[in-house]
Amino acid sequence: MSVDRPALPGVAELEEQERRLVLRQFGPDDAWALGTLLTGLARERGAPVAIDIRHGAQQLFHCALPGASADNDAWIERKRRVVERYAASSLLVGARFRAKGTTFDDASRLDPDRYAAHGGSFPLTVAGTGVVGTVTVSGLPQAEDHALVVEALTRFLAAG
Repeated sequence: MSVDRPALPGVAELEEQERRLVLRQFGPDDAWALGTLLTGLARERGAPVAIDIRHGAQQLFHCALPGASADNDAWIERKRRVVERYAASSLLVGARFRAKGTTFDDASRLDPDRYAAHGGSFPLTVAGTGVVGTVTVSGLPQAEDHALVVEALTRFLAAG
């Protein structure tokens, strides 16, 4: 039996998500609210993920759900570094390289043990300020990690 995986979104769709998912502010209380929302969504789906939220270099939220492992924490670090370096979601960075007919690993000249342009890390952008942090999920296929983060940010903004 084959399992249907969602297709990877294209560059235009990913760029639109980043334009749309901009926060008015972001601090520790916001990290807690976003983290608990994201954890709730993952629990509802039985998703074996680890979740990480940062403001700058400070980790404000971290959770590992049943089935997640230390490998997920390593993936979080690698995906988060991509967002910090490029100020764009890890999936968008990978998509931009693919759109040029290459891959991040082949063309970025960055150590693949430290950087991974796989979906699941998203910039936390504050209007008028820019990127202030990251929210990252690891444990599902990359399109699903990314989609879970986008869903949580969409709900977080709608509630706020």
